[in-house]
Amino acid sequence: MSASAAPPERIAVIGGGAVGGLVAAFAEEAGHEVTLCLRSPLDGLTVETEGEVLRPRLRFVTEPDEAGVHDWVLLTTKAQDTEGAAGWLNALCGPGTVVAVVQNGIDHVERVSPLLPEGAEALPALAFMAVERVAPGRIVHHYSSELHVPEGQSGARLRALFAGSRLTVRGVGDFRTAAWRKLFTNVAANPLTALLLQRMHILGDPEMYARAEEILREGLAVAQAEGALVDEEDVRRALRANLAVGPDGGTSTFYDRLAGRPMEHEHLTGAVVRLAERHGVDVPLNRLLLTLLRAADRELRSGSAD
Repeated sequence: MSASAAPPERIAVIGGGAVGGLVAAFAEEAGHEVTLCLRSPLDGLTVETEGEVLRPRLRFVTEPDEAGVHDWVLLTTKAQDTEGAAGWLNALCGPGTVVAVVQNGIDHVERVSPLLPEGAEALPALAFMAVERVAPGRIVHHYSSELHVPEGQSGARLRALFAGSRLTVRGVGDFRTAAWRKLFTNVAANPLTALLLQRMHILGDPEMYARAEEILREGLAVAQAEGALVDEEDVRRALRANLAVGPDGGTSTFYDRLAGRPMEHEHLTGAVVRLAERHGVDVPLNRLLLTLLRAADRELRSGSAD
């Protein structure tokens, strides 16, 4: 894979999970100087992708005061861990630093902007990639590697940063609608796989597929109330995208519960329920899922899960 056409830049990636490891590897392969910011030290990173094993040459840091200011920051922590990245953001960002918020949910800028020093910019980014952290420092890339960002100067710069690399960056004109379409790929598949502790093959069951459609139709009504330009075809498109991952694929929420980590349900199902309340939309299935996910998450956080 050829290097990016853009001049080398200093890129920091906050978070060494599945998405963070993948984008860090692709950024290094594109010819940039990449720092991976971690809670725990790593001796190295391997990424299995397209039949290859990448061993990117990264700088690993575990303390914000080791990092220094960077041109770009890619925030890849789970949405529920955003505030915990405040120290990193303060250390890594200077005037002109762009922080690509590579997280699930629909409120990227609102989450991150209050944590940034003056002069830094939050750029929301939607990640379309099926990738799994199977062990510390070991990433397996299953399917897709795209980031979707708002059209504009910063989005164009990020696109140029990865031009010619394995990571495709696409600019979208209506980011609100794009964010809801991305959320649709999470709203049914994530809670169902996580609660049942089963991979995507569960959506191959006709009865489960029908329930997933119903969950998504509730989300559709909320998205339309929010002003997103979505319709029934977006529901079907999301389910097709889920199935395209393959029967052995999973979701980020599934992987978190499997590993005993806190889950990000409040920024997925929780977002649907909270906005439904604002608009007076009835979402009984999503309410039920949120209650169950909260119970499962409490068990994880208490350390009592099997």
